[in-house]
Amino acid sequence: MEKFRTVSLADQVFEKLEDDIITGVYARGEIITELKLVETLGVSRTPVREALRRLEHERLVQETGKGTMVLGITQEDLIDIMDIRMRIEGLAAAQAAQNRTQEDIDKITSLCELQDYYFGKNDLDHLREVDDQFHDLIYDINPRSILRDTLVPLHKKTQRFRRISIADVSRLQKTVKEHKAIGKAIIDGDAELACKLMEEHIANAKDNMIARLTINE
Repeated sequence: MEKFRTVSLADQVFEKLEDDIITGVYARGEIITELKLVETLGVSRTPVREALRRLEHERLVQETGKGTMVLGITQEDLIDIMDIRMRIEGLAAAQAAQNRTQEDIDKITSLCELQDYYFGKNDLDHLREVDDQFHDLIYDINPRSILRDTLVPLHKKTQRFRRISIADVSRLQKTVKEHKAIGKAIIDGDAELACKLMEEHIANAKDNMIARLTINE
């Protein structure tokens, strides 16, 4: 496992397993064992054991006595996550509007232009990356680190559902428009509008994710 060469080996193992669970590589209800993970990842038991403890703390896995059972993110979890994001991310957008610099404005403009470019090419992978970058930028502009620390893991936990949602062309087109409107409000320094538009954006994303999830089940 060559990419796990840094000092924080346990952190990297945790991030790898967290990502695999969130994106569905390991299915809900699947049993994973330390031995299996040691063989798969090519690391010793110690970082695997520590990673599993952290995953259990995050409620992504559960120890059963026969092995570690994958819990993943359920539809109920998704609803809770999006409801929390809707409220907190609106605040983050408002704070971004009040604290954006010219450099931030340039980055927002560039990301919105990239969205148009990749949308025209129907490049879903890059559109998902730009979506991540757009929200991350808003978190970064915010002077309150607690908001970023709260939102980043929540945003990450919706990865699998966002991949399903982004396949919906009509929703994708609306997302591009919503990002542009949010970006403009932040650029204009309109905190109240930025908050309102972000809350609406997250609510729309939640409804689409749930609808698409139901269709795919």
